[in-house]
Amino acid sequence: MEAAIRSCRSRIVGRLCRYSRPPDVSGSNPQHLAIDQPPNPDQWRQALLAWYDQGHRLLPWRPPPGQGPGRVDPYAVLVSEAMLQQTQVATVIPYFERFMAEFPTVADLAAADEQAVLAMWQGLGYYRRARSLHAAARAIVDRNAGRVPDNADDLLNLPGVGRYTAGAVASIAYDTPAPIVDGNVARVFARLVPITDPIDKPDAQRRLWSLAADYAHGPRPGDANQALMELGATVCTPRTPHCLTCPLRHHCQGVRTTNPESLPVKSPRRQPTAVTHDVLAVRDTDDRYLFTRRPDTGLWAGMWQLPTHETARVTPTWLRQTLGLPITAPRPLAALPTFDHRTTHRLITFRIRTARLKQETPTIAPDAPPIEWRKLDQLADLPLANPQKKIVAALR
Repeated sequence: MEAAIRSCRSRIVGRLCRYSRPPDVSGSNPQHLAIDQPPNPDQWRQALLAWYDQGHRLLPWRPPPGQGPGRVDPYAVLVSEAMLQQTQVATVIPYFERFMAEFPTVADLAAADEQAVLAMWQGLGYYRRARSLHAAARAIVDRNAGRVPDNADDLLNLPGVGRYTAGAVASIAYDTPAPIVDGNVARVFARLVPITDPIDKPDAQRRLWSLAADYAHGPRPGDANQALMELGATVCTPRTPHCLTCPLRHHCQGVRTTNPESLPVKSPRRQPTAVTHDVLAVRDTDDRYLFTRRPDTGLWAGMWQLPTHETARVTPTWLRQTLGLPITAPRPLAALPTFDHRTTHRLITFRIRTARLKQETPTIAPDAPPIEWRKLDQLADLPLANPQKKIVAALR
């Protein structure tokens, strides 16, 4: 039933988009172009800048339009772009504001302890971004005297900075003509041209970046790139695009030739690997719980967790061998015995049990991971991934 409703809605949206296109009137006015003309990024830029100047979202890292280089802190742009990867703007804003209050300059971030950085990031997910941003800040201080590079090539040499982030920082912070292609931009271009091949394939990627480069090389590249992203985020949306109000509707091949919602095309997603994480919440006589730190590589690297085994059950024997801790027989956590959590490549079933520390003197194994005993209301400085925070909430 849901699939039928989505299909029906897609057909209705496609018809509305096509009917919203006014009669073709060729002439000097760029708003009245023959829709079957070849792609013209110069005209797209002109239309988008006019639309962007009329009003757009006010974001804490975004400079006012048309004020030229030096209008915004490049470090703030770098932080925002790291946070915005695979995360919505509304989610990012409060994290960005707290992060900038704690680490107001690139030097502050570079000097910070990694655990403090992870603690400020917890809840955003994709924690590799935080570690990479921290490493990038240290590289900027060490190599560039604390100044964020002003060109895409040098930005690409920073840890964790890819082609999109380099282009975004270079263009937004320094107004240099650097191309960008993120999900919003790819969707807009795929509908404008249109691009009917899967956009994650090499040929389509080359086409997208070529269009982005042509588009960026013109007046006000920083504002132009932000206008393009803004259009994808607020008008040319994945579902129910607002074709009636789109400033590029007269240029859009997707409106005329197909249902806009059918673009872009993506390759089928691989099914996530199903795994189980067995969690044991161990409490001592002072109502403190045992937390261990994860390895410095891999999933949730460097974060803290209740003792977790990812290939077998956490047994008293395993815990004694690993941490030298004697415990009682584990019991399922009544409030939350199991739950599922999906990451990019995994579907993780968390299985939670509880146990008490026996009245014996523990002997910590020499190769044991770092541990902390904490009460559940004293975890603010301990970075926990969302699944662990969910377990803590159930324990409370």
